[in-house]
Amino acid sequence: MHKWIETLIATCLYYTGLVKLARWWTRRSGQRLVILCYHQATGGDLRQHLLYLHRHYRILHLEAALEELYTSYKSEPPREDRRTPLVLTFDDGNRDNYAHGFKLACELQIPITMFLIPGYIESGSRFWWLEGRHLESHAQVSEATIEGRTYHLNNLDERKTLTQAIDARVRHAASVSEREKFLVAVRKILAEPSAAIAGEQTTSPFTWAEVQAMEESGWVSFGAHTMNHPILAYLTDPAEVQYEVSECRTVLERELGHPVRAFAYPVGLPEHIGENGLRAVREEGYDWAVSTIPGFNTPQTDPYLLRRLVVDVTQHWLFVAAKASGVWGFFVRLCLLPITLIRKYPNHL
Repeated sequence: MHKWIETLIATCLYYTGLVKLARWWTRRSGQRLVILCYHQATGGDLRQHLLYLHRHYRILHLEAALEELYTSYKSEPPREDRRTPLVLTFDDGNRDNYAHGFKLACELQIPITMFLIPGYIESGSRFWWLEGRHLESHAQVSEATIEGRTYHLNNLDERKTLTQAIDARVRHAASVSEREKFLVAVRKILAEPSAAIAGEQTTSPFTWAEVQAMEESGWVSFGAHTMNHPILAYLTDPAEVQYEVSECRTVLERELGHPVRAFAYPVGLPEHIGENGLRAVREEGYDWAVSTIPGFNTPQTDPYLLRRLVVDVTQHWLFVAAKASGVWGFFVRLCLLPITLIRKYPNHL
């Protein structure tokens, strides 16, 4: 759905009072925890997002929110602030999370939680999901043969196909070493310039010094996001899954000097987590793990499959308001209902 259509629908939901009604209904429905999932902090108006959310939700660090959700629900002591608790999470550790997101958190005094990938912090490498577009746009050859297919790079459609092929190959890699070997080979074939490209700083990983500065501020808490960000369900060796889950925690605890209790699955839907991924997180002893399965969390939610609503800084604050309230999800399900019924009862409709 194009963003302008999303914004138009979200505007209608907001100004008809449905967003406000949904917030009220959530408060009345018992304990609920909303967790939002961002990736980048620039490219839109994050400040407006945070101002709206800070006004209407009780924003907490992830750890504090989950302690409250799972330990205080039986007695639920009276609280003056009855707003629904909400957590702001940022995955991956893009540099702009430090340069802009952290700056806003301190200025507005809003706690946020970031999930880090130690392998990228230590190497400073470009994240693998950015490689396809980068390599295609900086190719120094007019023709390239990669894994048996030849791409003519003077043709725009062929360049797009190459980007998609690289993205698919690294996304579905059966191991981190396979992924990295493929990228090394493609860089050589495309004659990628070795010099750093200007303008990439906002999407590069931040440093341990920047992590330490955020840690000392008190406004940022940290969780683990694997060592090298493979999609766990695609790894063929269970030992590598275990390593990715455990080593990232070991490194983070060494750098931060305290236990790391929360984990975020890369990409995060059930088909990306897999049985080995879920098992590894449980066995490693994390207290909680967040997915990108949409929805709200209750005291009955599996603590290793916590739900998050994925949002983007480029989206209008009205869309974020509709999504955080739950009314957007209801609207989407309502629109999809006729299709679901047709598929389920094709001979009765």
